[in-house]
Amino acid sequence: MKLQEQVSQSDSSPITTEQVSVSEDSTEKTKASSGSYSSFDTASVLQTLASATEAKNNGLLTLVNMSHTLPADWTVDLVELRNDQSIDRRAYDGLQKMMDDARAEGLDPLICSSYRTNETQERLYTNKKNSYLEQGYSEDDATALAATWVAYPGTSEHQLGLTVDICSIGNQELDSSQEDTATQQWLMANCYKYGFILRYPADKSDITEISYEPWHYRYVGVEVATEMYQKHLCLEEYLEQHTN
Repeated sequence: MKLQEQVSQSDSSPITTEQVSVSEDSTEKTKASSGSYSSFDTASVLQTLASATEAKNNGLLTLVNMSHTLPADWTVDLVELRNDQSIDRRAYDGLQKMMDDARAEGLDPLICSSYRTNETQERLYTNKKNSYLEQGYSEDDATALAATWVAYPGTSEHQLGLTVDICSIGNQELDSSQEDTATQQWLMANCYKYGFILRYPADKSDITEISYEPWHYRYVGVEVATEMYQKHLCLEEYLEQHTN
């Protein structure tokens, strides 16, 4: 499936093959948090709990899916990237460093989708629904089928401003073949160091209720991302463990 036919959380309008990357000219960048996690000493555990509480309180751990819609009062302080992409200012430094380090390894990461307004998400959803109606599907069936390809407005992580879809320039197919690219293998192994998580892992689909997306990365902060990586947790599992 071509890039413009991407599914679920990552459906977006077509992009050019020009490399999309974080702008080097952006100003007023916010430094990403840093730290490490150790399960063997009390101080580290307490620090991790504090980090989790802070991240939850500042919205970095906001859960958005079909069961948890985007908060009505959600606002985003955006930093502009290249090719009309943008991301929450708090995630900018981590994203910049991750992209730079990946390229330093000889890889070819390409940001193909990032923040979306509700209007953009609604347009994507409506276009997909209309395509099914044009094929002769009923209103109910077209509505249901469209939702399997494009997240309904208010239920997409891209509206948080904390998410980016990254593919390899050499393979712009947004499907499971991404996991075989050197770029994705590096990102999956290292994204936590920059505060990002692979949001929809293959073995967590029954929990996230989203199909495997080896290109969809969500910023949660370095300390939280490190714990999630070390414990092999998805966001839903992490939030459940840290509730109360």
